[in-house]
Amino acid sequence: MSPEILLADTITRLPEGAAGAVVVSGSHGGVYAAYVARRDGVRAVILNDAGVGKDAAGIGGLAWLDAAGMAAATVSAASADIGDAADTLARGVVSHANARAAALGVAPGMACREAAARLAAAPMPDGPFASLDETRRVETPPGARRPLVLVDSAALVRAVEDRGAVVVTGSHGALFGGDPMNALKADAGLALFNDAGGGIGTTRLPALEARGIAAATVAAASARIGEACSTLDEGIVSALNGRAAALGGHVGMRARDLVALALLA
Repeated sequence: MSPEILLADTITRLPEGAAGAVVVSGSHGGVYAAYVARRDGVRAVILNDAGVGKDAAGIGGLAWLDAAGMAAATVSAASADIGDAADTLARGVVSHANARAAALGVAPGMACREAAARLAAAPMPDGPFASLDETRRVETPPGARRPLVLVDSAALVRAVEDRGAVVVTGSHGALFGGDPMNALKADAGLALFNDAGGGIGTTRLPALEARGIAAATVAAASARIGEACSTLDEGIVSALNGRAAALGGHVGMRARDLVALALLA
């Protein structure tokens, strides 16, 4: 009997039975998403390349998973909506595959559905892998009126503890599951995301505006997706909602400068 093929809009919320299954996910293909798939016992995974982006971070998880013993591939962000696993399966076109997936016949240009079927033949991963450290950090910069929370994944945001904070994430800015509460767990003072190459990668922003939360994305070409520190230190704002604009934000500014305004607001 072939392993099951399961859908997960985000790799951080895997459905029951994901251990041992092939998972088609709407998450980006960065190292943090890859780590979650390996940690949680997935057989093989297909992710979104998030426009590939700065330093090819949108596919950085593929080599990481090769070393950790797992077959993996990404679909092109231009072929399927990031954050939408059903769309990924239905319309996704493979853009990159790691060596373990390629050995099973997965190749660029292949339909996601065919790639997932081929990945069902993958052995369960057995390679060692290291835990990722410092994926969440909280700072209080001098003179700040609120804390600064750095999280490589928005899944690490804490609903109560991070209320009112400036939250900088490495996550993509696409709303998943159609629920505005999925945009961010906490009612933050400001939230920053990566635009994953644009398009649907900014749809958390209006959802957060409706909740009274300032939010912006940085361009995928400017900062490594999946890395909050890169969002903060290297990111250039590509889109923002009205509340972020009211803080003094604008497209083209440095993420660090927008964060500085929010920390003092």
